[in-house]
Amino acid sequence: MLNIRMKKKQLFIFLIIVIALFALNGLFLSVHNPIFSNSNEEMINTEHVSSQKLFDNAWETIKENYYDPTLNHQAWSRWKNHYHGKIKTDEDAKVAVQTMLESLNDPYSRYMSKSEYADQNSSINSKITGIGVNIATNSGKVQIISVMEGTPAQYANLQNGDIITAIDGKDVNGLPLSDVANMVRGPENTFVDLTILRGKDKFTKKVIRKEIKIKTVRSSLDKNIGYIQIMTFIGSTTPNEFLEALEKTKKADGLILDLRGNTGGLLPNAIFIANLFIPKGNLVSIVGRNGYKYDIYAQDTEFNINKPMIVLVDGASASASEILSGALKDYKKAKLLGSQTYGKGMVQKIIPLPNETGLNLTIAKYLTPNGTDINKKGITPDIEVNFTMEDVKKQNDVQLNTAKSILNEMIGQKIAKN
Repeated sequence: MLNIRMKKKQLFIFLIIVIALFALNGLFLSVHNPIFSNSNEEMINTEHVSSQKLFDNAWETIKENYYDPTLNHQAWSRWKNHYHGKIKTDEDAKVAVQTMLESLNDPYSRYMSKSEYADQNSSINSKITGIGVNIATNSGKVQIISVMEGTPAQYANLQNGDIITAIDGKDVNGLPLSDVANMVRGPENTFVDLTILRGKDKFTKKVIRKEIKIKTVRSSLDKNIGYIQIMTFIGSTTPNEFLEALEKTKKADGLILDLRGNTGGLLPNAIFIANLFIPKGNLVSIVGRNGYKYDIYAQDTEFNINKPMIVLVDGASASASEILSGALKDYKKAKLLGSQTYGKGMVQKIIPLPNETGLNLTIAKYLTPNGTDINKKGITPDIEVNFTMEDVKKQNDVQLNTAKSILNEMIGQKIAKN
């Protein structure tokens, strides 16, 4: 039985321990784009410098912190020489820094302008500026899997199953899901043009962007099966929301944890949740610059949730989702059901730069508890069940339905043993 009020202090202490471990090892981390900080203001560098100095600062920061010390086998000084005396504006600095980063052949490292950096910080507070849809990839196509209530997307009559083919006239087929999400987001009260394919009909919707209050965890109880969906690990409220979801589903004999479409978020959130199911042992290994390996172990906790569990994953389950699902699979705490996960095994650090800008820079990779490197490979589910376009049209969640059926069998087997 869980007593949420009794556990708040324990949650706070656990997160402080995790953050301290990262800080002591120079790994103040994010797994996808966001950061973890007790105060977002601490992560903003308000020093104002010339645009040239801003570029030079970024050049030095990448040189000293990037995961690969060879910087993709190139003479890094060539970039400083190339741009010396040529940076006149912060926009010049942005273009130059992004060009440098592209030379690393790393899809996750990026430069953030003042507005982009501010948008990211607001995401930590479980709010973003967007239209209110959850998206996933299906056979290379970008599909709306859910429309949030009371959002611009709902008012624009966007529907589950709609295919987004273009954003502001740019074809998005085949683009990484994170790139598509960033294209949809933008400053509040601006508009985004979405080209939608619905069945055989193709049309364009102009949708206004508004502040979207994000609830990162949803839960329900269906007879003897509890269902918890973590939509993102990005919010600072995610651990508390997950504890509340466990309280709501505590009478369930089995649990379905849905990580489909969850592209990642804060590393401490994934570790905290993994620790609820894995009371002892290594939860994840971080391999930093020059091969230094650091294992993050479970902390002592009163929690020990031990009931039959299935974790739903798909091609958009990435980063923090893979850390959690990988740990649960390695310790045989759950069966994974769905399709191959994304395969993002690299860790980024958010580094503030002058002029309220910043870098999202790859500084490490991670391994699952068994030492498995899943980068560019993903995690293979124990039970493979694919979503088809026909399932979407019929609004038939074949993965969830299959999970319920198998979980009932697992519950029955556990009862028979006891």
